[in-house]
Amino acid sequence: MNPTLLQIDFDFHAYKIGMLCFVTAFVIAMLLVPLLIKLVNRLNLFDQPGLRKNHDTPIPTMGGIAVCIGMAIACLLWFQFSKNFFTISFFFSIIVLLVVGIMDDLNDLRARNKLVIQLALASLIAFSGVRLTNLNGILGIYELPISAQYTLTIVAITGITNAFNLIDGIDGLAGGIGFMSLVILGLFLTLCGEINIALVAFALAGGLLGFLYYNFNPARIFMGDTGSLVLGFVTAVLTIYLIQLNTSGTFNLITHVPVFGLSLVLIPVFDTLRVFCLRIWRGKSPFDPDKTHIHHLLTNNGWSHNFAAKLICIAHGLILITGYFLKNVRQEIGILILFGIMLTIIFIFQRLRLPTTKKYFQFKNQ
Repeated sequence: MNPTLLQIDFDFHAYKIGMLCFVTAFVIAMLLVPLLIKLVNRLNLFDQPGLRKNHDTPIPTMGGIAVCIGMAIACLLWFQFSKNFFTISFFFSIIVLLVVGIMDDLNDLRARNKLVIQLALASLIAFSGVRLTNLNGILGIYELPISAQYTLTIVAITGITNAFNLIDGIDGLAGGIGFMSLVILGLFLTLCGEINIALVAFALAGGLLGFLYYNFNPARIFMGDTGSLVLGFVTAVLTIYLIQLNTSGTFNLITHVPVFGLSLVLIPVFDTLRVFCLRIWRGKSPFDPDKTHIHHLLTNNGWSHNFAAKLICIAHGLILITGYFLKNVRQEIGILILFGIMLTIIFIFQRLRLPTTKKYFQFKNQ
């Protein structure tokens, strides 16, 4: 008998390789991070404080290297490689983004150059066949014209990749959100029969969990662009892959899959759009650094990084659950509900002030 979770029958036998992949990446990352911290300290490769930063002292960076090595070794052991064009394009793109992230962490690259590379890699994924091909009836739209498929896919992958990069502002936040979304992606891709592709989600999730042990406040190392770019890209591509599976007629496991897919990336995407709109409204460039992201709403009110990251991750978990149970709601209404939840969260965070009368809540600058 298979246990039932969220009204879905899970066959745990199908998850054996996924669990092995997860554990392999977790152990490798756990072992590598301390070695990486020593190397980074020896080479003086620190993340320096700045207008976009919430830390006051230099912290070792490029922790994403350990995450990606953990994922790579797990995939080499358990992933069934083939000459499939998507598989080749996917892993090639991950390698390129890892190199770009390392270069950016070592010597800040121009935003324009990074954007061009991201657009090129997103185009490669779209060309390989993984695209947003169908809106599943949202606003009466089903199959999309081929030009719209490419445009939406490239914009979505690039946007989500950068959204995860931008939300990586406090200890444990981007990694925590990414970990939760990747586990869900791994579970549902396996349920759709895509056990092999699901291994990528489980491998990256395992690597992230090993890294998060050292990254939660007070962080001993940061993920850096080395990790956040790969995290955002993989999450974006696998989310689109899941949407395509459930709108192409191959599977119908998630009847409201565009809404569910949105819930997987909602916090970083919504927050990035909100911050960009605020900056434009104030007459600034959307890329000007400031402290208006969702985590800043809490830390600016005196809350610690640890509290802010955990509270936002709890909110992400609630959004994921809500996103799944919106399956019996019209999809347009479901999207409005998710956006309404985000507006409510922002409203609460802006007004959630530290109770200064309680000494045990006193904020210590990390």
